[in-house]
Amino acid sequence: MRFELLERVGGARRGRITLAHGIVETPTFMPVGTAATVKGLTPQELREAQTQILLANTYHLWLRPGLETIVEAGGLHRFMAWDRPILTDSGGFQVFSLRERRRIDDDGVTFQSHLDGSSHRFTPESVIAFQEAIGADIAMALDVCVRLPAEQDELERAVLQTSRWAARAAAARRRDATALFGIVQGGLSRPLRERSAREIVALDFDGYAIGGLSVGETRSEMETALRFSAELLPVDRPRYLMGVGTLEDVRTAIDAGIDMFDCVYPTRCGRNGRAMTHRGEFHIRNARFTRDVGPLDEACDCIVCRTYSRAYLAHLFRANEMLGPRLLSYHNVYLLNTVVAEARLATERGRVTGSSPEPSRRP
Repeated sequence: MRFELLERVGGARRGRITLAHGIVETPTFMPVGTAATVKGLTPQELREAQTQILLANTYHLWLRPGLETIVEAGGLHRFMAWDRPILTDSGGFQVFSLRERRRIDDDGVTFQSHLDGSSHRFTPESVIAFQEAIGADIAMALDVCVRLPAEQDELERAVLQTSRWAARAAAARRRDATALFGIVQGGLSRPLRERSAREIVALDFDGYAIGGLSVGETRSEMETALRFSAELLPVDRPRYLMGVGTLEDVRTAIDAGIDMFDCVYPTRCGRNGRAMTHRGEFHIRNARFTRDVGPLDEACDCIVCRTYSRAYLAHLFRANEMLGPRLLSYHNVYLLNTVVAEARLATERGRVTGSSPEPSRRP
């Protein structure tokens, strides 16, 4: 992996990541393809929506279809027919969400599948081996994510365990074509964030993620912790904020110096009738849209906004037609990709990105 920092304006950064399956211009948004698919959207549609890189989930792929199937298919890219970069998370967040079904020890974590109750075990080494075997472009080290609010001793244990596991993950890597990112934890505690960043950065990962945010804290608390954490990370490596996907949060994070984001938010909103626009969000099932022949977002030039009216989309959702969630998911993903592209352009032109850049309309 190679990362080039091309421009900085204020806190905002414009960069470029070269990976085994292509180049990613940053800042960038990664739609979440949890089980080797972004819900409701084909790979071709994702490419048309300007998606550069996807995220897939180690926990879910480990359970189904499993390592052997993916390897026999020629790796994750061929299996899901996606020829651009893929980042796979470690599955740590999913495992640690199974509070009643998992047991943590110094060596790793044992957990029960949410599918059939079968027992499985993750270690820092096995998680890296899995991600490398399926051909991920970027792999994540196994970490301990704590939901907030949390007691100080729980956060301290999570930071200690995350650092120990990160060191083992760094030692376990075998595939040069798979970059490896470490994850900084620490909740809302500045001393713990400083300690975690110091210990993780010392391991010389290819990039660094800020974890443990957007897990129960207020938006103000998240922004404070985000800006503080970003300043602790090396300037010459990619910075990744995990699990954030609203327009407001993405714009704030870009302004704070973050390069990469992922979230299920745009497609989850799409499936449930919630439209994201430059001017805010609304629910398409609202009665006032049943006769509205305008586009979802006048400032968006995606095929949905150029082709279909709010009235038609409202009809699809009211009629429970599957096309409705697909079209709205496409628009939401396209919009986020447009916003990060606008931020890249603004930074190139020497403008401070700010929290609400003016929308641009491409020809």
